[in-house]
Amino acid sequence: MAKTAADVLIEGLIDWGVDIVFGIPGDGVNGIMEALRTHQEQIRFIQVRHEEAAAFMACAYAKFTGKLGVCLATSGPGGIHLLNGLYDAKLDGQPVLAITGLPFHDLNDTFTQQDVALDRLFMDVAAYNTRVMGPTHVENVTELACRTAIAYRKVSHIAFPTDIQDMKAERKTASKRNIKGHVSNVHAEGGHFPSDADLRRAADLLNEGKKIAILAGQGALHATDALEQIADKLGAPIVKALLGKAAVPDDSPFTTGGIGLLGTKPSQEALENCDTLLMVGSSFPYIEFMPKPGKAKAIQIDLDPARIGLRYDVEVGLVGDSRRSLEALLPLLHRKEDRSFLEKAQKGMKEWWEVMSKRSTHMEKPMKPQVIAHELGLRLRNDAIVSSDSGTITTWWARHILARRGQMYSCSGTLATMACGLPYTSAAQLAYPNRQCVAFVGDGGFSMLMAELVTAVKYKLPIIVVIIKNNTLGQIKWEQMVFLGNPEYAVDLAPIDFVKFAEACGATGFRIDDPKECGAILDRALAANVGGPVLIEAVVDPFEAPMPAKVTFEQAAKFTESLMRGEPNSKKIVATQIADKVRESI
Repeated sequence: MAKTAADVLIEGLIDWGVDIVFGIPGDGVNGIMEALRTHQEQIRFIQVRHEEAAAFMACAYAKFTGKLGVCLATSGPGGIHLLNGLYDAKLDGQPVLAITGLPFHDLNDTFTQQDVALDRLFMDVAAYNTRVMGPTHVENVTELACRTAIAYRKVSHIAFPTDIQDMKAERKTASKRNIKGHVSNVHAEGGHFPSDADLRRAADLLNEGKKIAILAGQGALHATDALEQIADKLGAPIVKALLGKAAVPDDSPFTTGGIGLLGTKPSQEALENCDTLLMVGSSFPYIEFMPKPGKAKAIQIDLDPARIGLRYDVEVGLVGDSRRSLEALLPLLHRKEDRSFLEKAQKGMKEWWEVMSKRSTHMEKPMKPQVIAHELGLRLRNDAIVSSDSGTITTWWARHILARRGQMYSCSGTLATMACGLPYTSAAQLAYPNRQCVAFVGDGGFSMLMAELVTAVKYKLPIIVVIIKNNTLGQIKWEQMVFLGNPEYAVDLAPIDFVKFAEACGATGFRIDDPKECGAILDRALAANVGGPVLIEAVVDPFEAPMPAKVTFEQAAKFTESLMRGEPNSKKIVATQIADKVRESI
């Protein structure tokens, strides 16, 4: 029996090592669904409740495994729903292939049902983007779509008319230049190694530096040992961008933790005061936290030559794999005998952890969000994979859940979209069935795609979902006040009983609202995920602000202005720690 065009697509994916596809069936992809059915022993289809979640799951699968993530949606609205998750993949540099349906090939662009030109719509998000023109076109475009996504860590997209999916892929219908056997699925890796001359120049700069700081991002996640060896040799603190949280464990003597609004004071001071900066696998976007222009000489290691000098004027760019580049640099470097810059950072981190400990062991009600983050972090397994959503939740995740060697952490780094935490965690659990997979999310982000808890129940995924419930869009609230000087507006959320919701979905639910009981309830909850998901609703103080490491005079002035302009909760807010910090700054 001759293969259909959809069979050719699915067999091409299998040839490229794809073993899972996330999506929702629809009449625009029925031919592809049939091909998935007949190949189900080789490739698994995971049915989600919203296409956006399918794209998030494909992105997370790529992040946590390094393999190609694949998502599938029907024509028109189904494909449109993929876009947010695909932009998450694009902005965080993850290899993802999106497959979408289209109307019948001879009815496209005729105002037929679901007539959305998805190939044109996806022009910005996808590096490789095409519309299938016939059954013998499929083999060629599938190979190129997979190769592009994997080789360049970008998004690819194939738009597939629904009737062509069912057509027989017979060679006799191929054009005369479409010669059989010319397509290859052989993976080819580039050298990923900088030149000797650039390595020598970089080493000379680092050897001359007196106060060296290292900024590590997600491109350095596989370079932990090399990062610590370089830091030791140079007496350099390692500052971590958000996606580089697991690049070195938080108990390393060389790291000062995160940078930016949710970073640490020692990290900010290290970048402010360094005379030499080594950037490793990071496109950290907040340039206001980088050294002032001209203050430091910089070396940047990145796999993508287009990103060299993107955030800071660099003296030397090393294009290559971060681990291999660092290992090549090591023998060229002289050990710094003056350890004062590193020792100052280490002293600052000791003081920082004391402050964080005080905030995370506060035993009064209402419970502080730092308490649940801290207590959860203490109980995570060494193989845990922890995904965060975006918002104030990201601050507690970044500062109070300490990364240990062997754990994995991720979030929506550059897009910073809400709703990603739950689908990220489900994808992680599907990729690693025996690891502990945890979602650390806010009530705002969780409620956007909360139906995906049913997906976890359906596939018996033993995930842990921790919801920080404060009934407010906290990040927006504090931005309105601290950055704009406006009273909070339209940020309150109608409360949801997430425990009842979990039980209605077939999951197990727990509620924590007393910090004195937090640890004990967490112990029970973490042991209750046998055979399915557990949801923990942590009710916290809605007036606990995500404090920046340093409150600037401008932020203090804007905060004060918001109170004077009619902030509805001013009496409660003036009693919080952010008000204390603001008073110190004015």
